[in-house]
Amino acid sequence: MQTIGLIGGMSWESSAAYYEALNTGVEKRLGDLHSARTVMTSVDFAEVTALQEAEDWDAVAAILVAAAQGVERAGADFLLLCTTTFHRVADQVAAAVDIPLLHLADVLADACVANDVKEVGFLGTTFAMERSFFTDRLRERGLTVHVPDPDHHDTVNRIIYDELCHGRVVTKSRRTVVGLIDELWDAGAGAVILGCTELELLVHQSDANIPVLGSTSLHVEAALARALS
Repeated sequence: MQTIGLIGGMSWESSAAYYEALNTGVEKRLGDLHSARTVMTSVDFAEVTALQEAEDWDAVAAILVAAAQGVERAGADFLLLCTTTFHRVADQVAAAVDIPLLHLADVLADACVANDVKEVGFLGTTFAMERSFFTDRLRERGLTVHVPDPDHHDTVNRIIYDELCHGRVVTKSRRTVVGLIDELWDAGAGAVILGCTELELLVHQSDANIPVLGSTSLHVEAALARALS
């Protein structure tokens, strides 16, 4: 079994979801008392978020590069960024280590292709929805990507940062997000990507009329496939 490197803390709720899913996944596959070989480092979410808002991406990259190098020194065989928004500096992180980075956008694109999805909706933070660093990587695989109307971006952002990052799952917010999924469906999406790890705490397949592609779940599945191959 390979050792999975994790850069977490963005938020700690998503990191906990990654850790739990990796370990339950190994237990399911190998049985008995098996658990995942992992190395995790966790950054201060407030610090990197402030730098993001200041558009100081060199400083963000420096923090995540240092974290990645520490994980590599600790024995990780490959690396996951347990976040979508901070994939903005994924290329810098990947270039700074000698182990592969399993890019979340590539994993999600693979899932779309495997399920013959050509048009996909994308929900995430305002930054991830309005900037093209993540969605362009999906489009490079031939996908048409739909995001909600800009008028709804702040609402989704508030649900993520003010509720889900603090472990609060609010029924009214679930209805709001499901309504946006329906709008993406009407726009032509054949599936929707929950492009923020915390959104999987709120919305499940049973809530939606189209396939829901959870970024954490698919990232974990890809990591387990690599670690156990």
